[in-house]
Amino acid sequence: MSTEPNAVSESSLNSQAITPASLPATRLFYWSLRRELWEYRSIYLAPLGFAGVTLLASVFVLALLPHIMRTLPSLGPAQQHKALSHPYDIAAGLIMGAAFIVSIFYSLDALYGERRERSILFWKSLPVSDLTTVLAKASVPLVILPLLAFAITAVTDFVMILLSSLVLLASGLSVATLWTQVGLGHSLLGLLHHLVTVHMLWYAPLYAYLLLVSAWARRAPFLWAVLPPLAIGVFEKIAFHSSHFADFLLNRVGGGSDVMGADFPMQSGMRSAPWNFLSSPGLWLGLMVAAIFLLVAARLRRYREPI
Repeated sequence: MSTEPNAVSESSLNSQAITPASLPATRLFYWSLRRELWEYRSIYLAPLGFAGVTLLASVFVLALLPHIMRTLPSLGPAQQHKALSHPYDIAAGLIMGAAFIVSIFYSLDALYGERRERSILFWKSLPVSDLTTVLAKASVPLVILPLLAFAITAVTDFVMILLSSLVLLASGLSVATLWTQVGLGHSLLGLLHHLVTVHMLWYAPLYAYLLLVSAWARRAPFLWAVLPPLAIGVFEKIAFHSSHFADFLLNRVGGGSDVMGADFPMQSGMRSAPWNFLSSPGLWLGLMVAAIFLLVAARLRRYREPI
């Protein structure tokens, strides 16, 4: 007679043991982030693909390296640095550009895709809040992809300089000038500075806006992301004969050239004082706007139905 009540009480205790309240928020966030890495393999495949293409292209450049080293004495210090470090800057730019493109398309599809594929019904059945899900998705373009781009670039540059050193040693040339002029440590430090200041902080409202559109749009999120800003810019130009909104967007997408400098971002970011960037009103207003966009996106996800 007591078997059924005991079974009921035991099952109730087991259910209480796995209630959402017993799961730490950090663990929920961690597994939500792992989910994104499982579902979107382009997050790491695209930068790795560009790194592979860069290494393949560098093999053809290595054939010219002994000739470049022999002509260095006739060049000035700045020309010497540019001649030897140019392939590494191109490699960093390609990998960083690939990560930026993946960030844009990922942000547009992150919340729209789960509604299109109707997998949102399953994910909402799990003890994970909408805000945790949105924050995990926002962490991909804001944290994961920049750090991944830095790691892949560091490995790619190191492999390139090792191959270059082997070619120079085989040609009977010294590798000291190569390592000194390239300045791999300083270049990677500049790249990390650029990724943190621009891709993580300055681009935060851009990625948050794309996630908001992804949570709201019922179809064609790319068009809904592009057409409203385009319409505002065209209206301002026709009605007021000005382009302040377009200049604002170009400055935001361009990485804040008025704050960071107008040269190659990985170099200008190191030359500009950190205080100039941290004291910029555009930075903090952008972060506030990004937080608002993410909160609205989480609320939209709560009430949005599958497409």
